Amino acid sequence: WNDDLYLEFHRGCYTTHGDQKWWNRRCEEVLYEAELFSSIATLLLGATYPQAKLETAWKQVLFNQFHDILPGTSIPEVFVTANQEWETAERTGRTIRDEAIRSLSEQITRPQPPDPNARAITVFNSLNWRRSEVVTVTVEHTGFAGQACYWKICDLEGRTIESQLAFQNQDGTYYWQLSFLAENIPALGYRSFWLCPSQTGLRVPTVSNNPLILENELLSVRVDAATGNLSSVFDRIHRRELIRRDGNQLQSFRDQGEYWDAWNISPNYLQQPLIPAQVVSIQVEARGPIAHRIRVIRRIGQSTFNQVYVLEKRSPLLKIQTQVDWRERRTLVKANFPLNMNSNHLTCEIPYGAIQRPTRRLTDREKAQWEVPALRWADLSDSASNNSYGFSILSDTKHGYDCHPNQIRLSLLRGPEWPNPNADKGLHQFTYAIYPHDRDWRSAQTVQRGYELGQPLLAIVHPIPQGSRIPQGNRNPANPALPSEGQFLNLPGDNLILSAFKQSERNANQWVIRCYESQGRSAQLARSGFGSGIVGQTLNPDSTQLVNLLERSPAASQGSYAIEPWKIVTFLVNRRA
Repeated sequence: WNDDLYLEFHRGCYTTHGDQKWWNRRCEEVLYEAELFSSIATLLLGATYPQAKLETAWKQVLFNQFHDILPGTSIPEVFVTANQEWETAERTGRTIRDEAIRSLSEQITRPQPPDPNARAITVFNSLNWRRSEVVTVTVEHTGFAGQACYWKICDLEGRTIESQLAFQNQDGTYYWQLSFLAENIPALGYRSFWLCPSQTGLRVPTVSNNPLILENELLSVRVDAATGNLSSVFDRIHRRELIRRDGNQLQSFRDQGEYWDAWNISPNYLQQPLIPAQVVSIQVEARGPIAHRIRVIRRIGQSTFNQVYVLEKRSPLLKIQTQVDWRERRTLVKANFPLNMNSNHLTCEIPYGAIQRPTRRLTDREKAQWEVPALRWADLSDSASNNSYGFSILSDTKHGYDCHPNQIRLSLLRGPEWPNPNADKGLHQFTYAIYPHDRDWRSAQTVQRGYELGQPLLAIVHPIPQGSRIPQGNRNPANPALPSEGQFLNLPGDNLILSAFKQSERNANQWVIRCYESQGRSAQLARSGFGSGIVGQTLNPDSTQLVNLLERSPAASQGSYAIEPWKIVTFLVNRRA
């Protein structure tokens, strides 16, 4: 058997209680980053590795992955406790991560700033490939909204980097937000910038609502003024129109009649469509050099969907940032994307891998798979052109999909009434994105794009001017100051994904490097690579041992390791004496 062990039941669990899915994903991501950066801080700066705190947080997350909490099928009282535990675990991870990256940033050697009042910015990359991505930094401002902002972004040589200004009012405190494209941030590394005073004021540009178009170097997107749907998504590089009609149409269906309400979607929901979403307002919020944004507010019944279409500089993704005030009962909402392509298979991310599922369901077994799960992404590639083009949906916390050869839908929300009559009622926040791409999902690196959506670059701004180096007493004298740009650890290969870098559970002088093969292709990994990078210089690659997931049963050390398709591999590496 080489296919899904598909459960022909409980399809609603992919979507019910979206808050539990949100917390789970957020905790997994932030605890990965906490382990990564606290390990780096321990090896480079002599910081104490917070193993006990991390263990407690991970155990809280693992407990909440129990089959009636994460699926969203518990009684109401359970979620009161679960949400407190999620929040505690997330806060622990975020605090550990932020303390680690700030302590690392303070060790960085920088040139003299271009202005004595300049502030240092450090952008960190927690993923094992080089990235260019729009980041946003915040500057507190005590004036009024129409005032100019006299700050700008510069590289370390003092050259101005193009940026875009936005104005935020949070609880009566006013902030400027400067967004810029942080280019070529090293894999598992960082790069420095300056936030500099500017003699020329930057203002939030005024924009008109006509036309309803978002454009960058790669895509041109048109929003329909009557519906808020996407009337066109045009690939400017490959000259292809992706959308057949009404992309991101919010479709709602009556979803009732099942005894196991929270667990199951009604098999007949497609025969019970509800009134289409009604547009409340459409507004162009930004049309600048870094990002275009169009906000669409729609209503379904008593519920409000507030969505922002975001297209950023040089990005192949159209992000759909979503806030929902959800009030419906026994209703299923899906985002629908009819496509100008035909695909024989839907490829879905699963834990540490991907699986193909048929879009033309012919057998009884296939017909039962009318709602399928995916982790961060699902992809249709054009069979008519031998998979020379494709369309991926990425999602930070939504997991239920259905598809046809030329259509894909993402389940957004449900409203079951039993065993929790208030399941999913209230506010939700999530982001999904569409990713048109050349060739298939492997060549397009859809796996990497899915990780990037949930784990953006981390930017911190130092509150005081940073000179060429912070005072000697603030860093570990046993370690050299860090360069202005660097890579901590090296894990080469476009099909290998780092899933953990942490201190061993059994030996404080050993470090765990865990990765997996993500494309169904073999890979080769040389142990010598573990000795490269800033942190790698503190490790002894000759001590590398291949172990199991429990960090036991070490195999004989090898110079190079052949990693089979979809394989998870765990290595123990000793710290240099």
